[in-house]
Amino acid sequence: MSDTHDISAGNQPAAGRRWRPAPALQLSAAIHVGGLAAVALDPRSWPYIGVALIANHAALAVAGMMPRSSVLGPNLTHLPHASAFRGEIALTFDDGPDPAATPDLLDLLDRHEAKASFFCVGRKAALYPDVVREIARRGHGVENHSNSHSGAFAIYGARRLQGEIESAQETLAAISGRPPVFFRAPMGLRNPFLDPVLARLGLTYVSWTRRGLDTVDGKPQTVLSRLAGKLAGGDVLLLHDGGAYRKHRGAAVAVSVLPGLLERIAASGLKPVTLRSACRESVT
Repeated sequence: MSDTHDISAGNQPAAGRRWRPAPALQLSAAIHVGGLAAVALDPRSWPYIGVALIANHAALAVAGMMPRSSVLGPNLTHLPHASAFRGEIALTFDDGPDPAATPDLLDLLDRHEAKASFFCVGRKAALYPDVVREIARRGHGVENHSNSHSGAFAIYGARRLQGEIESAQETLAAISGRPPVFFRAPMGLRNPFLDPVLARLGLTYVSWTRRGLDTVDGKPQTVLSRLAGKLAGGDVLLLHDGGAYRKHRGAAVAVSVLPGLLERIAASGLKPVTLRSACRESVT
């Protein structure tokens, strides 16, 4: 990703950036334009053009279901080289805030002098504003995870995507005092309309290097092994502090996993930082 933008500006709204279509989207546009031209020249070619267009749409749909893919646009799956060289790692939590899980995670992070980024759902933030304020007060990142976390997010059109993300942006900025600068799609699923919306809102898309799958697996040791098996500087790790997480001994799986994960990170000589801190020079 060649564009860079300031991600450290106080509580001012993030400035939009120029949108540059990914090569796959440029190719898709060329296929559509070329197909229309071919049909105009020879109407009998429409069955072949139709097959090509269907194949093109299917390929884009498959790309949208691959969370770590960059086919539909820039996707931060690993911290910038400078951050990785410093031995930094990003802990990220999705689907909160949650009044039961998030405070416990914050206390654990404090004990280990670690920082993290919390991708918050706008509607939940409005229900639990004190939890969001506490995330920010303790020096962690409050980032955008959509307003409603809809299961249909990946099939929204551009206007609805804009409304969903912008609503969350306004809510989170008002509560935390600082607008988010990163966005992660619900379940990591997206479509070709998302990247231009993020560009207009000045948001950078983030997925992960590895995820613990703690929403589908209630065994802390298994979740820990997925995250900590090959720890390295620059990793972006994903757990959940809210949503449909499974519980272990009455607590969110992430709460049970985090102490061991933080110990593994420390033993590897790595430092957990916020995404904002890791990407302070630029977003690549």
